Amino acid sequence: MNIILLGPPGAGKGTQARLLVERRGMVQLSTGDMLRAARKSGTEMGRRVAEVMDRGNLVTDDIVIGLIRERLLQGGLGGGVIFDGFPRTLAQADALGDMLDAEGMQLDHVIEMRIHDDEELVQRVSGRSTCSNCGEVYHDVTKPVPGDGHCVKCGQTSFTRRGDDNAESMRTRLFAYYKDTATLVGYYHVKRLLRPVDGLGEIDDVAGQIDSLLGHAPSELPVSQHA
Repeated sequence: MNIILLGPPGAGKGTQARLLVERRGMVQLSTGDMLRAARKSGTEMGRRVAEVMDRGNLVTDDIVIGLIRERLLQGGLGGGVIFDGFPRTLAQADALGDMLDAEGMQLDHVIEMRIHDDEELVQRVSGRSTCSNCGEVYHDVTKPVPGDGHCVKCGQTSFTRRGDDNAESMRTRLFAYYKDTATLVGYYHVKRLLRPVDGLGEIDDVAGQIDSLLGHAPSELPVSQHA
């Protein structure tokens, strides 16, 4: 089963992707992670990525599609693929569809994590930090880092905070999403692939909605607690 997680920044796509990986054995293809890994890889594609990024330019769609194709051809995709952070535009959606067709694959669902209150989303993201080791998410108000400074999941003590996880930057990112990416909602609705869930619900509730859409997870394990 191959799916796209679609929604604005801060909607919880990364958290839900991790749960799907843990419970269903799916493979998360995060374009940001893939670009960073490619840059360090020393491969021909990695050199192309490094050259573009070092010039301060945006990585082209053909490079991102090339990275995705490389990963798909490696196999070992377990319970399917989660496309996280791609596509972002109609042109990228078309390119992804063409690539999947060429590889004899199909897109099964596009999970839209709908947000009905932008300001609540801004508050959710502002003050967010992440464990540098395992990716567990914390929040200054709703889930602060434990007093002993250790991650509750892996025990490490290193945490990172994105420079744009603040109210002003978040509103700018939301504007970009609505301008460029929200058009994909109609695109995938027409293709009868769109499956909406409430992105502002509790993590377990959102995971339950996704499970209902995809069918019960093979492991039938209880949902893990994540921020």
